[in-house]
Amino acid sequence: MAMKLGGKSGRYSIAQNSDINVTPFVDVMLVLLIIFMVSIPAATVSIKLDMPPAEGPTSKRPDPVFISVMGPDDIYIGAQKTSMASLISDVAAALRVSDPNTPLSEQRVLVRGDKDISYADFIAVINQLQQNGYVKIGLINEDIV
Repeated sequence: MAMKLGGKSGRYSIAQNSDINVTPFVDVMLVLLIIFMVSIPAATVSIKLDMPPAEGPTSKRPDPVFISVMGPDDIYIGAQKTSMASLISDVAAALRVSDPNTPLSEQRVLVRGDKDISYADFIAVINQLQQNGYVKIGLINEDIV
């Protein structure tokens, strides 16, 4: 096999590439995109508004009552010891001191339990509260250190 050095046909001939090189086109488009992204925020017009100052809610939420369940008949409302039988009347008395005008369904009660208490004893306190109309019951979780 003989190879032609000056000819266009042969085993080692290089064909012409007629594809368009898009790299310069992409570079130009990216530069234009950056220019537009920088210039558009400067072209926006801002309007100065004098707004009245914001005011918080006029009514203050009543303080919640904290219930600590330490055992089956070892329940505390704040620092006052109570029992399961007098739980509802003591909670109502504590909430009446907090805010007498707030309806029962809006009163907040926060319950925490000792780590050694059984689940049934803890849930019995929550069920007793719910059955008597206290629906905003929160659980308090304390980090174990």
